[in-house]
Amino acid sequence: MRRRALHVHDLYDRLNLRLRGRTWTREEFMLGFTGDVGDLAKLVMAAEGAREVPGGRAALEHELADCLWSVLILAHHYGIGLEAAFHRTMDELDAAIGAQLNDADASRPPREDARQEPAP
Repeated sequence: MRRRALHVHDLYDRLNLRLRGRTWTREEFMLGFTGDVGDLAKLVMAAEGAREVPGGRAALEHELADCLWSVLILAHHYGIGLEAAFHRTMDELDAAIGAQLNDADASRPPREDARQEPAP
């Protein structure tokens, strides 16, 4: 995926150099990503029946892929190994959520047994 994303990034750079005389900055990639996330939000709302947006599932797939491309390109520009960062972050979340669940279980009062005999 990363290789394909970087290939398309290179094509965009070449196109922008020809048409505008420059390539996009990291800030412009981030702004483009923000726009894609906004488009994705509208498509999710449409998928949930909250609004009308043409394109249906194909448009939702396209926008999710656009967002993923932007994340891959931003990670590349900032020298972030995304796979390692992802696994590290998931490990941190796993531990933090597990600890919160344990704390919640420890502080919860014991449940009454639903099979207790009714009082006479």
